[in-house]
Amino acid sequence: MKVKVQTLDAKGKGDIDLNDEIFGLEPRADILHRVVTWQLEKRRGTARATRERSDVARTGKKFGRQKGGGTARHGDRRAPIFIGGGKAHGARVRDFNPSLNKKVRTLGLKMALSSKAKAGQLIVMESLTVKDGKTKALAADLAKLGFGKTALVIDGDTVEQSFALASANLHAINVLPAIGANVYDILKADTLVLTRAAVEKLEARFNG
Repeated sequence: MKVKVQTLDAKGKGDIDLNDEIFGLEPRADILHRVVTWQLEKRRGTARATRERSDVARTGKKFGRQKGGGTARHGDRRAPIFIGGGKAHGARVRDFNPSLNKKVRTLGLKMALSSKAKAGQLIVMESLTVKDGKTKALAADLAKLGFGKTALVIDGDTVEQSFALASANLHAINVLPAIGANVYDILKADTLVLTRAAVEKLEARFNG
C-alpha cells in the first residue's frame, strides 16, 4: 500500500510503502471489541481489601456476662462496634485482570491500523519538527493538513521535543512514542498520524 508522505507545512515528500500484512487487513469488529474491552479492564484499579470480623485477630471470648453486668450484651471483641474490630460490609478485592491471548492483541493492533488506512484517516509525516516549538504555528499547520477534530500522533522511539511542547496545549492532539501504540487510542482518534520512524518501528515490532 502506497501512502503520500507529508511535512507540517503541507509539502509532499514522496511516497512510502506500507506493509499490507499490517496496514492492509480487513478489520473485524469482534477482535477490536475484545482488545478494547481487555485494555479498559486492565487499567481499572481495585479497592484495597478491608478486614472483616473473620479476618481480625482478636479474642473470640464473650466480652462479659449476658445479664447483670450493666452493659450491652456484646459477643467477642471482633465486633465492628469496637475499635480494632472488623469492618462491617467492608471493601473487597475484585479481580480486574482479564487475560487475552497475545496473538489476539497483536492482531487487534494490526486491524486498528488497517481500519484507519482503509478509511483514509491515516497520515504519514516526514518528521514532527516545529520551529521554535510554538503552539500557534503548529495549530496553523495542522489546520492546513486537515487533522480532524482529534488526532493521535505516533513518533519513533521518543516524541520530537519541539512537537511535544507545541502540542501540549492542544487538547485534541494526543502524542505517543511508537512503543505506546494501542488499539483504544487509535480507534478513538479521528485521524492517525504516523512519522516515518513510527512506521519503521511498528513494522519492526510485528516482524520481530
